Amino acid sequence: MGKIYTALGLMSGTSGDGVDASIICSDGIDQYSEITNKYFKYDQKICENLHKLRGKILNFSDLKKNKNEIDNLEREITLFHAQIINKLLVLVDTNIDFIGFHGQTIYHNASEKISKQIGDGNLLSQLTKKTVIYNFRQNDIKNGGEGAPLAPIFHRLIVKEKKLKLPICILNIGGIANVTAISEYNGNTFLSRDLGPGNCLIDEWIRNNTKEKFDYNGEIAKKGKTNQLILNQALNNFDYKPHQKTISFDLKDFSIGFVRGLSLEDGAATLTDFTGTIIYSELLSFLSEKKNRLWKILVCGGGRKNITLIKKIKDMSIKNLVIQPIDDYGIDGDYVESQAFAYLAIRSFLKLPITFPSTTGCKEPTNGGIIVKNF
Repeated sequence: MGKIYTALGLMSGTSGDGVDASIICSDGIDQYSEITNKYFKYDQKICENLHKLRGKILNFSDLKKNKNEIDNLEREITLFHAQIINKLLVLVDTNIDFIGFHGQTIYHNASEKISKQIGDGNLLSQLTKKTVIYNFRQNDIKNGGEGAPLAPIFHRLIVKEKKLKLPICILNIGGIANVTAISEYNGNTFLSRDLGPGNCLIDEWIRNNTKEKFDYNGEIAKKGKTNQLILNQALNNFDYKPHQKTISFDLKDFSIGFVRGLSLEDGAATLTDFTGTIIYSELLSFLSEKKNRLWKILVCGGGRKNITLIKKIKDMSIKNLVIQPIDDYGIDGDYVESQAFAYLAIRSFLKLPITFPSTTGCKEPTNGGIIVKNF
């Protein structure tokens, strides 16, 4: 048994509404236990500035054009993370070895091999007086990968730690939906990829048309009626595999434009059907070579709470796909990603790989993350 480290993982997803924070203990290999999880909502000003900035960054050159705005928001976001870390460490009497700091993604282009997260690891280390590990994606990109998805190695650890029966899939429905398929506890035989939109289109529609930030339990979509003609056209326009050349997506890869003109409820219903159909179709395609096996699909991320979306996916499912929330196995589905970054921080420190050819497309198993101790 190797040394056990304690790490704090921080994840702010594509929804841009706040930060999930998790403290775990792990040897960075095949053992882990959670200490605590907590969600911290962004200040309204940060939310507004983030969504405004994202709207301006449509390509790589926009990163240079908006450098001052990016730098200012990076400082705001880093200060916010420092505040919540110090609050959390007061609540939990635990010594932290590392902080795994994902930062906030503002641009990801898989085909150009560019992924930009804002968050100043040096400043965060100085403010918290802790060793910070950040910038997890760049080394993978240098080694031919797309820099995403990063959580699969942790998904496999969960499955192994909980002794779950194989084969199994972890389906994460965050802003983007991604999946990890695990058929063995050991080795590098697990597969992963992004499937398509998760909550991002539904959230954007709700934000643009109401004062809410998401469709709580899918209630607005449930009241609406799907426009079948618009849905079919949108699905035909979506780049289904095998034509799809990338493993990972950005929010900019999707648009709510096709439902403009519909009522709030009908737009939500159509977007929910669109999202559910893509998730299911892409999942089925992903498992096509193994479709004769019984697969248990454990769902994590905020999208698992959208009852209308999950019902859509279940209604389409063939009998050998069993879909259920990951929470049924004693795992809090809201904090899988933040726990993953705590685990990745430990692996980064130990110089163990965090990405693999079967998860990001990198040439070989690759370590990642910049380690900084600025105090």
